[in-house]
Amino acid sequence: MVLQASLKNCLQLSCILRTPKVGFRSTTSGSLIIQSTSDDVYQNLAVEDWIHDHMNLENRQVLFLWRNSPAVVIGRHQNPWQECNLRLLRQKNIKLARRRSGGGTVYHDLGNINLTFFTSRKKYERMENLKLVVKALKALRPELDVHVTDRYDILLDRHYKISGTAAKLGRTAAYHHCTLLCNADKFVLSSVLKSPYKGIKSNATPSVPASVKNLFEEDPSLTCEMLLDAIAEEYATQHQTDHHITLINPADETVLPGINNKTKELQTWEWVYGKTPKFSVSTCFNMVYKDSVLDVKVDMDVKHGRIEVCNIDLPEQWLPPAVCSELVKSLTGSKFCPNETTTLAATLLRVCPQDAELQSRWNLLCENMIMLM
Repeated sequence: MVLQASLKNCLQLSCILRTPKVGFRSTTSGSLIIQSTSDDVYQNLAVEDWIHDHMNLENRQVLFLWRNSPAVVIGRHQNPWQECNLRLLRQKNIKLARRRSGGGTVYHDLGNINLTFFTSRKKYERMENLKLVVKALKALRPELDVHVTDRYDILLDRHYKISGTAAKLGRTAAYHHCTLLCNADKFVLSSVLKSPYKGIKSNATPSVPASVKNLFEEDPSLTCEMLLDAIAEEYATQHQTDHHITLINPADETVLPGINNKTKELQTWEWVYGKTPKFSVSTCFNMVYKDSVLDVKVDMDVKHGRIEVCNIDLPEQWLPPAVCSELVKSLTGSKFCPNETTTLAATLLRVCPQDAELQSRWNLLCENMIMLM
């Protein structure tokens, strides 16, 4: 299958996607295969939202193909502090995104393919989509031992997970998306998907750990392009559509009116962190100060990503209660966020008694509080 990005195709896609809903309902049908030219996770997730919200899928199916630069993507109802190592993400400059679909947390990089199948809600069938992917893989490499499980995962060699699934079911439209591990960095994957945070209690949807393997480990002669083409070819055959992939720029407002606002919303702290289901933190940590070790107990309730209740229990002879209560007071209502807590701590330090010993203890306490986030 040949990728086509000619002006004719771009104009054709622009015409299709910019037709008002009433036009879709009356004039559009058949299937469409689209591939993103962007590797930005927020832009690609915004395209999913746009197609779901604006295209009439009554008589049309769409396959959206996309790949991202390094990112961790959590499900709509998940807690990022439970799902990943946020400190490591910040150190490695790996993006964190929250989908509008449910499901578990996944790591994306350019060695991972993402597939989104759009249909009307009535025609939604994730098992058939996964069987299509397996059929495409078998057509490309018949010797591959791949199959779909009852949990809607695709396993390699009956043990290793190479694809996970999530979905969004709207009133009339639906989409099912899945990953395909081709040549992802497994060391980074396992590192960033391991939460170091202790004492979190939440009703958020937990991810289910699994052993994973890259398809390229099984067959190094494969490439992501080969796999994308094989899946698109199988999709075109099953849906009796043209055998070509249309490239789309997820930042093009002439094709996708309003898309950039959707992208910006997905990047906001209020969406990525603020949509976390309410949770509590109850933990202890040791502070080593000079030749002594001090036990500190912290209890917090966090709602919409903000600290709703905060209690810090430590010996009053170590830090005056009035000073500690100022920290508690400032933290209450603030974002459960290291940057905001760092700013608060620095501001409060300026109004603390100008005592070197006291300020040193204050800094140590704040550093440990930040480590909880």
